[in-house]
Amino acid sequence: VQLQASGGGLVQAGGSLRLSCIASGRTFSSYTMAWFRQAPGKEREFVAGISWNIIRTYYADSVKGRFTISRDNPKNTVYLQMNSLKPEDTAVYYCAADSSRGIGVHLHEYDYWGQGTQVTVSS
Repeated sequence: VQLQASGGGLVQAGGSLRLSCIASGRTFSSYTMAWFRQAPGKEREFVAGISWNIIRTYYADSVKGRFTISRDNPKNTVYLQMNSLKPEDTAVYYCAADSSRGIGVHLHEYDYWGQGTQVTVSS
């Protein structure tokens, strides 16, 4: 599976962005998908995940209520709608795919990674 993330950019605090991640391959619908982020000088951290069947989602406390993860299996695409953005959301955002059925929050649980897209939130 190859992942291509896009949609990042520069936005003012309080603004919104929608990230997209397109996956290659015919087995996208069987993968758990997630978004992680990495701020300068910090470790990569879990942001949000969605199960293969779209039934379950899970969010980091820091984004709960502001970010929404969704997926369109026929389009092989996962999205991250980010609202009420804060300067502390500034990071490179990565999409990831996991062939297991649970929504993991650790990097080692994911098999495939996209190249990342930069999100910068100005105050």
